[in-house]
Amino acid sequence: MDAKKDQIRNHYHTLFEAWGAQHWWPAQTRFEVIVGAYLTQNTAWTNVEKALANLRRARLLSVDGIRRVSRADLERLIRPAGYFRQKAERLKLFVEFLDRRYDGSLQKLFGRPTKQLREELLSLKGIGPETADSILLYAGNHPVFVVDAYTRRILGRHEILPEKTSYEEIRELFEEALKTLAESVAKGKAGAQRLEAGLPGAAHSPSAMSTAKRTALAQVYNEMHGLIVGVGKNYCRKSQPRCEACPLQKFLPQS
Repeated sequence: MDAKKDQIRNHYHTLFEAWGAQHWWPAQTRFEVIVGAYLTQNTAWTNVEKALANLRRARLLSVDGIRRVSRADLERLIRPAGYFRQKAERLKLFVEFLDRRYDGSLQKLFGRPTKQLREELLSLKGIGPETADSILLYAGNHPVFVVDAYTRRILGRHEILPEKTSYEEIRELFEEALKTLAESVAKGKAGAQRLEAGLPGAAHSPSAMSTAKRTALAQVYNEMHGLIVGVGKNYCRKSQPRCEACPLQKFLPQS
């Protein structure tokens, strides 16, 4: 297991040196992150951006906005993100939960201990581990690692863990591996500079949420997930992977 942790740390160092800060999650408010976490389920981020833009134009991208908008109007606005009826229902349910348990306050919600809050989020309809952890990390700045399909694919192809390993086992491995890097996390403009230069990665322009104050541990989990997305989108594709150009190519097992 120590060897696997070393591999993950080496992956982090290599990717951060290549691409710098990724500025995840691209949002102006905590609630925008939460809405984005729901909307991104089973769709591409470009579709999510269209739905968020619709909500923003309608001045509804807030707790109060989702509370007062009709279900029909909400469905229409988020239609570009797909599964719009299902997602509208779940956004409404989240706001009802927030009102009932936390007086509509995200500050009170995220003031809860991580373990208890994670259990509460997982009990809500439409929230699985990846969505819960995205909300915890990117909206609440709680130190949890987000596991996605890209993570599984990279682990499998690099023979670190089988692709079908349980979510919790992968999350715990990454959290343990990255803890020692927390104090060495470098914040800066590297991600933005590389984005402007057109270099590969998953970098976004800096936003209020991507530059928000957070613990070093939450920051390193944040960066690693963003870097993994960059690998998955640009190189470690499901079909026709571009291993020869990937910064992680040197870590691939020899056939």
